[in-house]
Amino acid sequence: MEKSHYDVCVIGAGPSGFAAAMRAIDLGKKVALIEKNKLGGAGIYNGALSSKTLWELSERYTQTQTNRYGFTVYESELNFKAVINEMHRSVNDRYTQLKTQADYYEKQGNLTLIHGKAVFKDSHTVDVFGSDQKNNKTLTATHFVLAVGSRPRLLPHIDVDENKIITSDGIGKLSAFPKSMVILGAGVIGCEFATIFSNFGKTKVYLIDKADRILPFEDDDISNTVSSNLESKGVHIHRNSQLVKMKKTDTGVEYELKFKDGHTEIHHVEKALISVGRVPNSDQMGLEDIGLELSDRGHCIDKNTCSNIDHIYAVGDFTADIALVNIAELEGRHAIERMYGITKQELRYDNISTIMFLNPEVAGVGINEQQAREKGISYKMAKMKFKYVNRAIAMRKRNGFFKLLVTNDDEMKVLGMRVLGEHASSTVEAIALLISMKGTVNDLVELVHPHPSIPEGIQECARMLCGKSIIKPEVFNLDLECYRVSENGKIQHLHEFEENVNSV
Repeated sequence: MEKSHYDVCVIGAGPSGFAAAMRAIDLGKKVALIEKNKLGGAGIYNGALSSKTLWELSERYTQTQTNRYGFTVYESELNFKAVINEMHRSVNDRYTQLKTQADYYEKQGNLTLIHGKAVFKDSHTVDVFGSDQKNNKTLTATHFVLAVGSRPRLLPHIDVDENKIITSDGIGKLSAFPKSMVILGAGVIGCEFATIFSNFGKTKVYLIDKADRILPFEDDDISNTVSSNLESKGVHIHRNSQLVKMKKTDTGVEYELKFKDGHTEIHHVEKALISVGRVPNSDQMGLEDIGLELSDRGHCIDKNTCSNIDHIYAVGDFTADIALVNIAELEGRHAIERMYGITKQELRYDNISTIMFLNPEVAGVGINEQQAREKGISYKMAKMKFKYVNRAIAMRKRNGFFKLLVTNDDEMKVLGMRVLGEHASSTVEAIALLISMKGTVNDLVELVHPHPSIPEGIQECARMLCGKSIIKPEVFNLDLECYRVSENGKIQHLHEFEENVNSV
């Protein structure tokens, strides 16, 4: 086998691996980037980019199906093949960008992109096995970054064939909109696909939820609004249900459910989508042989990206941290900076911004009320519906709300925010920055926002907490809320505050 030595060997060219490789190049290091599948990883092909492209297209399609705004689109035709092809074009756009950059640095001599599966011989040496045995390589490196990514989690009693019973990997292989589909898993991904297929209106969607509400990690108001909107689109949510069995039939898929009250039901659909999480691609890499500590689920047991082997780092979905593209990129860059002593700071996850592509979209940063109460944190909260924001009124997209949490003291440091509604993703950056800076609502109150814009609603929530709001909660008390919660969960509304908020 051909043998070379590198300063850094990055295994996996998804978001975290590509980010790590680029940061190492910034520092003038000689980098090997190994990828067994496609440059860009699942984050492009079967994950964030592909699914969010479908969501965007489905949202646009819904706009052609309404006559509420004074205009009507006649003879709107929906072509599944064209929709999927547009998704593939989106993916190819991003792949082309990454490949162009990789090619540039290969020509510069900074990067070697190697296609194949990496297996450790020892902690400094890997064999790379390509599809063509003639292209096998052995390389050594001073440092390694394991950005091995993940794949959909499978259940042992369900025969996933990516035809009738599929995972997110099989969405792009569908030939037409299914007439009916059941989705197992009512977390973010399951709810996003329920949103996408119900938006297109060609598929009767069923959602299996073992709890009494979907999105159980979010507050009730988020969960209830999203579920209500899904049901208005025809989605049937099997609440408090446990999957007994699922099998393929001649015409599609049969599944049996058992409910908490003891009764059972059997349903038949054309397709089933399994969305019960992901598992890291850490098997058959020789990691156990070199002594790398792994969890029972195959995640690296790391501390601030560093594994128990001091020159091997773990990032992205290989760790048990938050599995998001922006987190993966953050960890990839951080691993390189820690590796070469540029930073000694530990990664922070308390100001991570998230988006859920639902109906409508949901954005969040920091903690929500549910988390604050579980941790016994005393806080103040201001909530305002979209219907009082001029941009939302103009867009005729008034279904949504802002919710801002701060500490229950005079400083009122920002703890977190949730926004449900149109352009929700454009609202979180300022709050994320304030959390990282330990900022307060006073930093928001007099900030001049562009008008009209959706983020103006955040400012009005901050003003509410300071007793300075333009739209008053005592007038519109069904749509605006402002209260504080003690450590034991006791709620006091704005007019019951002991201090005079108008003095702030």
